[in-house]
Amino acid sequence: MSTLEIAAATQAKAPGSPGIRSRRLGLAGWLLPIALAALWELLVRAGIANGRLMPPPSVVGRTLWGLAASGELLTHVTATLWRVAAGFGLGAGVGTVLGALTGALPVARGLLDPTLQALRAIPSIAWVPLFILWFGIFEASKVALIAVGVFFPVYLGVAAAIQGIDRRIVEVGRVFRLGRLAMVRRVLLPAILPAWFTALRSGLGLGFMFVVAAEIMGASEGLGYLLVDGQQLGRPDTIIAAIISFAVLGKLADGLLLAITRPFLAWQDLGRDTL
Repeated sequence: MSTLEIAAATQAKAPGSPGIRSRRLGLAGWLLPIALAALWELLVRAGIANGRLMPPPSVVGRTLWGLAASGELLTHVTATLWRVAAGFGLGAGVGTVLGALTGALPVARGLLDPTLQALRAIPSIAWVPLFILWFGIFEASKVALIAVGVFFPVYLGVAAAIQGIDRRIVEVGRVFRLGRLAMVRRVLLPAILPAWFTALRSGLGLGFMFVVAAEIMGASEGLGYLLVDGQQLGRPDTIIAAIISFAVLGKLADGLLLAITRPFLAWQDLGRDTL
């Protein structure tokens, strides 16, 4: 098959621009949760299902609206976002630096990586008593716990990306007699950026998971506190409202990170939109 025939076949398989197809698929992703919510609402209203422990969307919506109208939701969201942002910045920064060191320098890898891999196996909840003793029960211990959750995926992603750089592209850089800084800027950095950004997204997701544990262990505000408050008051609608808020915040934060990093990957010529 000639090049022209391959190009024609590719265009035939991909009607519309890739951007339009991507937006359509993004909208299609909302169909399943909306359909499930509508089905549960109908089952409860028809008396087929009991909505006491699993309230229908209308009840959860009223709870969310009440929390938003009173300003309580904004207080909890702000507290949670601040903790995630601080923990993500700290964990991602340290994870990137140590991942770069162990990925690029065999000596640093031999010294640091075995210890970090052992620490990675420790359950997150095991750090809680120690962090409370070290930093107290206020914000510092919560931020430290979130930073631990963010650190390991970023560290692993950066180290693996550097170690996985194709030897041939490094040799191409040497053929063109690039200096050390030019080699980093023009060859090594573009090679690891996709994996680094993916690691940051994984770390951000874990940051939202760890903030729940951090806020459950003694916070007076935050969405994790709202979860505990709903449990103690026997309010499943409050618990589900907090869970939905976590999901929305996590999705928005991931979308923001994706939008920030996308321009740095504009040079990639990917075939995902033509599959």
